[in-house]
Amino acid sequence: MIWTSAVTLTNARVVTGEGTAESVRFASRVLAIGDPPRPGDAVVDVRGSFVLPGLVNAHDHLELNHYGRIKFRDRYGNASEWIGDMRPRLADDAAIRKAGSHPLSDRLFVGALKNVLSGVTTVAHHNPFYSELRRDMPLRVLRKYGWAHSFLLQDRAAGARGERGGDVQRRFRSTPASAPFFVHVAEGVDAAASGELERLESLGCLAPNTVLVHGVGIDAGGWRRVASARAGAVWCPASNMFLFGRTIDPSRTETNVAIGTDSRLTGSRDLLEELCVAYETSSVPPAHLLAMVTVDAAATIRQPQLGRVAVGAPADLLVIPGVAAEPGQALVATARRDVELVTIGGRPIVAHPGLAGIFNGRRTRSRPIHVDGAPKVADAALARRIDDCSIVEPGVAAR
Repeated sequence: MIWTSAVTLTNARVVTGEGTAESVRFASRVLAIGDPPRPGDAVVDVRGSFVLPGLVNAHDHLELNHYGRIKFRDRYGNASEWIGDMRPRLADDAAIRKAGSHPLSDRLFVGALKNVLSGVTTVAHHNPFYSELRRDMPLRVLRKYGWAHSFLLQDRAAGARGERGGDVQRRFRSTPASAPFFVHVAEGVDAAASGELERLESLGCLAPNTVLVHGVGIDAGGWRRVASARAGAVWCPASNMFLFGRTIDPSRTETNVAIGTDSRLTGSRDLLEELCVAYETSSVPPAHLLAMVTVDAAATIRQPQLGRVAVGAPADLLVIPGVAAEPGQALVATARRDVELVTIGGRPIVAHPGLAGIFNGRRTRSRPIHVDGAPKVADAALARRIDDCSIVEPGVAAR
């Protein structure tokens, strides 16, 4: 047996529900907060950086992140128009056909890589839970969930293997109340989008475990009904602005809101960029934005043990430079090249070279990589998977 050491991050600003502490000690779970290192610990000085919970991305389509942004009009009234523009090109556009020809395992991996390099440790994938997601994924992918794509695609292909989007009412009824039920609703600004919430309600599908993705077409009265039902929502401002030139104002929704990236077909590069768009397009303060990718996002996807730094919680951690007085401000100012450390279950995934000692302490083999020109140290298995992937993630080199 290979014995691993507990790790203590010192000279830190550890963000907890009770305030800020100067250290955190962890193995696979958080062991102590604010305590000094114990004999035998691997001690890593993070030089005043913030230690946050690993981020939670509440909405992504993992297999669609290698295409790049695509649209054929300046503005759309409804996502159905964008889908209508895309459908013939799936067969006729050579570049789109080529991107879709990569193995599904590689497509899913690139989506996961996009997330983990930006500090995401858990992602909610809005499509079937493919068998490929059970292996070779460098982060947690939510497993217990229900989903339907949308009213538009109930009987039409939505998944990577042509799976139907699913009957909304039937899928909702088959989802346990303890699991989130994800569905795109009101993804647009026209009358059809505005009517979708009422349709969902009439089917009995608005409940505490319902998670409405987008909701751009929901008015103030609709959001009050969502809040009354104690349902949740996922805000994807970059995708909304790209397609419709408009997004929701979470401060007026009166319900729990998480942030999601959507895929790169219409969304942002990663969750850190999404946070910048959220900050620029709303009046939501940075502290609230931080909650929307940690504790609030974890609540939305029914994973309350995630999204927080607490004794006994999984050691899913993100370390970012202390470039601002408050952690939310620092997070909004962070790009993926700036990320100093990501751990999942106490296992280091990627780190700044100055924090490479954590790999030795956790007995994890590592290899150098570069992210947007910045040198990093990564889990060797992740670096090998980057090498072997048929899709190149722009800005990432593991050779």
